[in-house]
Amino acid sequence: MAKGLIIVESPAKAGTISKFLKNQFSVKASMGHIRDLPQHELGVDVAKDFKPTYVIDKKKSKIISELREAAKGADAIYLASDHDREGEAIAWHLKEALIKEIKGKPVYRIVFNEITSKAINSAIESPGSIDIPKVDAQQARRILDRIVGYSISPLLWKVIAKDLSAGRVQSVALRLICEREAEIQAFVPKEFWKVQADFWRDKLPKFSASLEKFDGKKLELADEKTALSLVETIKNETAILAEIKRNSRNVEPPSPFITSTLQQEASKILGYQAQRTMSIAQELYEGTEVGGESTGLITYMRTDSTRIAEEAVASCQALIKERFGASMLHSSTRVFKNKQSAQDAHEAIRPTDPFRTPESLEGTLSKEQLKLYTLIWQRFIATQMKPVKVLVTSAKINIGKAQFSASGNQITEEGFLKAYPHVNIPLGEKIHPDYANTNVLEHSELLSTQHFTSPPSRFNEASLIKELEAKGIGRPSTYASIISTIRNRKYVTMEKKSFLPSPLGTDVNRFLVDNFDSIFNVKFTAEMEDKLDEVEYSHIGWTDLVRTYYDQLQVLITKVDVKKEKSSFIQDSGLTCEVCKTGTMVIKRSKGGEFLSCSRYPECKNSKSFKRDEAGNVVILVPTTLDENCPQCGNPLIMRTGKFGEFIACSTYPKCKFARPKTLGVACPECGIGELTSRKSKTGRAFYSCNRYPECKYITNDKPLPIPCPNCGNPYIVEKYSRDKGTYKQCPKCNTQME
Repeated sequence: MAKGLIIVESPAKAGTISKFLKNQFSVKASMGHIRDLPQHELGVDVAKDFKPTYVIDKKKSKIISELREAAKGADAIYLASDHDREGEAIAWHLKEALIKEIKGKPVYRIVFNEITSKAINSAIESPGSIDIPKVDAQQARRILDRIVGYSISPLLWKVIAKDLSAGRVQSVALRLICEREAEIQAFVPKEFWKVQADFWRDKLPKFSASLEKFDGKKLELADEKTALSLVETIKNETAILAEIKRNSRNVEPPSPFITSTLQQEASKILGYQAQRTMSIAQELYEGTEVGGESTGLITYMRTDSTRIAEEAVASCQALIKERFGASMLHSSTRVFKNKQSAQDAHEAIRPTDPFRTPESLEGTLSKEQLKLYTLIWQRFIATQMKPVKVLVTSAKINIGKAQFSASGNQITEEGFLKAYPHVNIPLGEKIHPDYANTNVLEHSELLSTQHFTSPPSRFNEASLIKELEAKGIGRPSTYASIISTIRNRKYVTMEKKSFLPSPLGTDVNRFLVDNFDSIFNVKFTAEMEDKLDEVEYSHIGWTDLVRTYYDQLQVLITKVDVKKEKSSFIQDSGLTCEVCKTGTMVIKRSKGGEFLSCSRYPECKNSKSFKRDEAGNVVILVPTTLDENCPQCGNPLIMRTGKFGEFIACSTYPKCKFARPKTLGVACPECGIGELTSRKSKTGRAFYSCNRYPECKYITNDKPLPIPCPNCGNPYIVEKYSRDKGTYKQCPKCNTQME
């Protein structure tokens, strides 16, 4: 008998849904997008209202064949991709790709916020149709991004270096990082001084206070002389506790997670990068085996809404009563307001079942999955718990005309912190309750200390996502990809987990700001996001939006003076080319970093690697000469660094082009003749293979180390990685693990 065909995006989701439906439907996975614009051409007919040309992904040909075969035998088609713009577009592309096979059959669009039996069955019982305006919004975004890439990237190739690219949104994120760095570099520290002392009476505990006012006016001590003079003026005066206030205040729990706040907190608390957070959240959403049954553990993880379903709130409150006691429940159901720009297509990120506690999932989830699930569970449970009660104490001490201040917080009721302990409540000074107004106090020596104002902090992942969200740049589904894109392009480096623009990124940003400031700025990009929302709500047509953007972009492109721009990015090193003796060595940049090149290129192709010393001067890197001669010409061999890592080459290159990979001192376990060498794929991923390739085709992703196994004596061990254990060492022969 014919069955209905449900098409989802991933195999994990397909497996979970299949078990819920007990073989009543055929469930297949499309593995994400199956069609897109062509890779090596614009694929957009500007003259015909930006008509796109979509092509089937060659890597998905087998999947498409399976879907077509399944569609032929189905009596109805249910498109169940994710409920966002990308998911809606995937559903539409599937319908277009399967148009012959589904002709005359009902085609439905089903959506759900969580992968549970109830949610899936409810979606099937109330199917809808593809939301074309939402598809149009995704299509507009995709075409806009393609136009930017194909219009501006070639200019970057001509002006700065080959293979660079500009992104409509990513370039604005890069601009924020570069502008913050410029602020830091331009920052001039300002000196100021503080005066502090410890105060007490009788045997009560001491507390510290700082000078705040003098003669009733706010005080700023600019230098040591002023500070010491003031101390000298008041040091013999009596200290009087002029005012002490004690007030109780409530600290409310944070709202349930949305995409941006989940990424921020996972970065701060767990140390996860945004991309990793989303990958783990996807696994939790799509489902895992729990008690012999596959189920989704959290609701959809791409959302900007803090809304929670009523039944989920009720379940949360029941859990609080059972686990923490009814006294820990908030007095009423707490509802959180969405920000004005929220689309509210999904609920907040929450557990699908609050009674599925983190400890009940130990041994079922990986360590990373459990940590993220715990964070989501704790945050959700906290939303319906009592606030934290804090006793706030403030004290003002007069010493002559000087007024010192101290404050402290004391948590009197733990409230929601019992569930979500990650909210930081600064405690400050502990001021004993027996201190009272008009108390005469003793004090320690008045100490004056020097301080300097600090520059603004560099962005880390959490603060950059917060900034992007605050300024309306990107949407929940794009924050992680924005960050991974600028990192992968090497436009930024990481220093102490903070973003630092690379020289290449600084140059790219400078070029874009100088020539395309009006479209690569925060305000324009945020307004474009709003326009895409208007397309989704059918307020404007997508072709009108693209036309406006395209016309503005073309006007700016015609104004770019490529020759002038290129010369502005070439920096003279002050060194003469030792090959042609005529040109000078200039600093150029590529995706791989800075290098020296003869100014007479391409007539002279001399190039050198270099580094900068502490003063910023250019120091040419001299290749390491090996105690070995070239087997082809007899000249010394040297160690060089290329696109795919270190290798050994003839010192007379390019006259002699002999080269071989650098080996790791580990014999190949397959042929026993060659040695293993480190290499890099085109995507930059490290792997290890025999240096006799292609005669020996041994390959591994585990890094070999020339250390004998302490258990079996195997001459080498390998470095491995797993989600649960992180990086560890293991013998490939006897599998002994070691620190």
